[in-house]
Amino acid sequence: MAKVNRLQPIRLSKLRERGYYADGGNLYLQVSDFGTKSWVFRFTLNGKPREMGLGSLTTFDLADARVKARACRKLLDDGIDPIEERKARRLEAKLAAANNMTFAQAALAYIDAHKAGWKNAKHASQWTNTLQTYSGPVFGGLPVQAIDTGLVMRVLGSIWNEKPETASRLRGRIESILDWATVRGLRSGDNPARWKGHLDKLLPARTKVKAVKHHAALPYQKMAGFMAELRQQHGIASLALEFLILTATRTGETIGARPEEFDLNEKVWTVPAQRMKSKRLHRVPLSPRALAIVESLIKAGEGDYVFAGKSPKKPLSNMAMLSLLKRMGYETITAHGFRSSFRDWAAEQTNVARDVAEAALAHTLSDKVEAAYRRGDLFEKRRLLMNQWAKHCQAEKGSGKVIALGRAISSKSS
Repeated sequence: MAKVNRLQPIRLSKLRERGYYADGGNLYLQVSDFGTKSWVFRFTLNGKPREMGLGSLTTFDLADARVKARACRKLLDDGIDPIEERKARRLEAKLAAANNMTFAQAALAYIDAHKAGWKNAKHASQWTNTLQTYSGPVFGGLPVQAIDTGLVMRVLGSIWNEKPETASRLRGRIESILDWATVRGLRSGDNPARWKGHLDKLLPARTKVKAVKHHAALPYQKMAGFMAELRQQHGIASLALEFLILTATRTGETIGARPEEFDLNEKVWTVPAQRMKSKRLHRVPLSPRALAIVESLIKAGEGDYVFAGKSPKKPLSNMAMLSLLKRMGYETITAHGFRSSFRDWAAEQTNVARDVAEAALAHTLSDKVEAAYRRGDLFEKRRLLMNQWAKHCQAEKGSGKVIALGRAISSKSS
C-alpha cells in the first residue's frame, strides 16, 4: 500500500521549487512558477489521467486537504468521477439558487444590465411598467425557471386581440428576459415565449389581428388639447366630464356624487361602498381643479346631487356626457374610455407602481393573498399621482419624459 501523510505541516512553507509534492493517497501540493501553492487530487479513470483542484494552501491547510482527498477516493471506489460529481453539485446549487430568483427579479436584473445601451432613458420605465401591469400579476412572483408556455399564454392570451401591439412588445420582452436567465444558468430548456415555431402555432400574427375596442379612449398625448376644448363648453355636463377625467372615476360614480360625500378642507371625495362597482368604499384625492369644480357647484346648488339634472332632486343623465362628446365631434370616444387614457399615461409616462395606478381606478387586487395583507388604500401616493395627471391634462404640450413622482412611488413604502 502506498505511503500516505508524507508531508509535514511545518515543511510546507519551505517548499519553493516548482512542481508537485506528494502526500500520498492521490493528494499533491502544487507549487507554481509564481510560487503560489494549491492542492491537487491526481487520479486515473478509464485509462485517462485527470487532475482536480482542491483549493489554495492559504485557504485549506494540510488537514483540510486530506479530508477532501479522502472524499474523492471514496467516489473513485464507487466508480464515480469526483470532477463530474463536483460539477453536478455546483449545477444543483445553481438551480437551487434559481428557485429563489423570481421572474420579477430576473426582469429587474435584465433591465439593469441593458439600460445603459438603450438610446432612450424612458425605455427602462416602459419595460418595468409593461411587465408589472401584465406579467406581474400572473407569474412575477414565480421562480424564473418555472415559467412555461401555459403561463405565458395566460398573460398574452388576454390582450393579444385587444392590444396586439402592446402584447407583441410584451412577448418580446418576456422572451429576452427568459433568454437572459437561460444564459445565466437560471433556467434550462426551450424559451416558452419564443414566437417562431412555438407561439406562432398558438396565436395569430399581430399584423392579422384587429384590435377589439370595448371603450374607445382618447390617446393620453391628446388630453391637454381635448381639455382646452372641453372648458369652452357650457353646462353641467362639461363640468361633470372634466371632473370624471380628473378623478379617473366611472360615469355612475360621478353623476351620483352627493355634497355630503366631499370633505373640501381635506380635498377628499369618499364614494360609499354601495355606489362602487367593487362594493368597497373608495376615497378619491381631489386635485386643485377637481376641488374647484365641486366647490363651486356645491356652493351654488341646492339639490341632492353635485351634478344635478334638469331637476335638482335627480342626477345628471348617464347619457349627458356621451351626448356632449358627440356635439364636440368626438363620436368614437366614450366617457369610460378616459379611464384607459389615465391608465396608459400612468404606465408609460410615470414611474408609479402598478398597484398605485390600479388603486386610483378602484380596481381590486387579483392576488387574494396580497389583498388580505393590504391594509391601506395608498391614498397619499394616489394624491401625488392625481395631481400630476391634472397637470398633464392642462399642459400645453407633453414633454414625452417619464415623470418621477418624488421617489418612485411603490406600494411597499407606504
